Amino acid sequence: MLYGAAAAATALLLTAVLAGALRTLALRVARPVKAARNRTRPAPRVGGVAVAVATGAVAAAGAATGLAPLGSATATLLLAAGAVAVLGLLHDLRPMGARARVIVQAGAATLVVHGTQLGLVTGALAVLWIVFVTNAFQLLDNCDGAVGTVGVVTALGLCVCAAGAGALAVVLALLAASLTGFLMQNWHPARVVLGDSGALFTGFLLACAALVVNAGHEAPAAPVALFALTAVATTDTVLVMVSRRRAGRGLLRGGTDHIAHRLRRLGLTARGVAVVLGTATALATVTGVLLHRGVLGAAVAWWPTAAAAVAVVLLLRVPVYAARHGRGRGGREAVPVPAPASVSASSAAVTPVAGQSVDLARG
Repeated sequence: MLYGAAAAATALLLTAVLAGALRTLALRVARPVKAARNRTRPAPRVGGVAVAVATGAVAAAGAATGLAPLGSATATLLLAAGAVAVLGLLHDLRPMGARARVIVQAGAATLVVHGTQLGLVTGALAVLWIVFVTNAFQLLDNCDGAVGTVGVVTALGLCVCAAGAGALAVVLALLAASLTGFLMQNWHPARVVLGDSGALFTGFLLACAALVVNAGHEAPAAPVALFALTAVATTDTVLVMVSRRRAGRGLLRGGTDHIAHRLRRLGLTARGVAVVLGTATALATVTGVLLHRGVLGAAVAWWPTAAAAVAVVLLLRVPVYAARHGRGRGGREAVPVPAPASVSASSAAVTPVAGQSVDLARG
């Protein structure tokens, strides 16, 4: 117990210090090129590096000293998550194609799923689910404090589910502590953002942990518990997919049509959006934990899915596209309505330009 508290405090402080140091370094490197264009607070995409390094370093230190042995399965999970974080960092530095990213993520997920001893078909579906949730967390990274808040709450809930598996519970507690340290620098107005490295690392680790704690579980509602534990991120992605399909937009074309953007259009502040997403995550996560422990039965297992469906239907009514006449063929094209100012610093580049705080290249 004492070690757990000390390790969590170390991860929190290490993340906060690393994020600040990396921010200073990133601004020094980027300033000669982009400082003249900057009119808002710079928010480098380096927070994810701090989160991944702090989580991995403290976990490795505990294993090396024998105070918190990881075990082969948890060590494999952490190494796979580290590989996904490196992939995200490379993408932050120099964008790469979606196919290459999915292949690496699927390979890392396969390593984790192999240890769960699931069948061939179930294992393949598990890999696809992990890849989906991993990228859902990346797409959710579009508002200050959003992914950090959702990640902390989800990690704590999964930590409760993994109470019987000490090593995994320790890693999840360290992730929650690291994300808390990151939020100290990411709460609106953000000084740093996760970037793809941190969002993918967080999403992958949480998705794999949710799968591991529910794999082979006898609770009748275990599959629904998987969804409940990742409900906000997956609902956001489903919302975007349905919205773009209805608007005739390409699914991979970026836009300001996520949950955070729609809530901002309803009048919430950036901090208010983070609080709403955190509250929704807490409700869904508590449900997932109770389903996992068998406290709630299959009779109430439907409500997280129903709540997500209702949320999608209601949020689809918030206008985020405007029609304009296309050129050449006289057609009409759905285009994003300009987002409110300061929707997010988390989608900006190292030095965001005023009025362009949302990166339309992101999903």
